[in-house]
Order: sequence, then C-alpha cells, then structure tokens
Amino acid sequence: SADCTAKIWNITSGELVQTLNGHRSRLSSAAFSPDGTLAVTSSVDLTTKIWSTESGECLHTLQGHSCGVTSGVFSPDGSLVLTA
Repeated sequence: SADCTAKIWNITSGELVQTLNGHRSRLSSAAFSPDGTLAVTSSVDLTTKIWSTESGECLHTLQGHSCGVTSGVFSPDGSLVLTA
C-alpha cells in the first residue's frame, strides 16, 4: 500500500480488524503465517516486519537488504520467513 500500512479485514462483515502501521515507505507485500496468528509485510523502506494479527503490534523488524524488499513469505511450518 502507498499509505505505508497493511490492513486486516473481516471477510464476513467487511469491517477493519487491524491496521499494521510502522513502515516508512510503501508496502510491496503482505502475507499471513500458516496458523494466521502472525503477518509479514515487506516494504521499499528496506525492511520486513512481523506482526501479531490479534494486537497489531510489530514483533520484529528484519533488516539486511540494500534495496527495497519486494516480498516476504512464511515457511510452511511458520518458523522461517523468506524475503527478496
């Protein structure tokens, strides 16, 4: 999203559940963990963030890329995150 946020929506009611706010530039990807308790967002601000889907709290900020991060996905068991 160009507004630097990711939003979690209830698909039944259409209501906004959480706004994940903390990136300093537009987001390029967002995904849920296999069990749905976490979300991962990647941004052109060179970071990937891990979020609690329940509280909306940023749990970890992953840094290490020298250019914008275009994707971040959880491994099938949810123990790792792959960024690119």
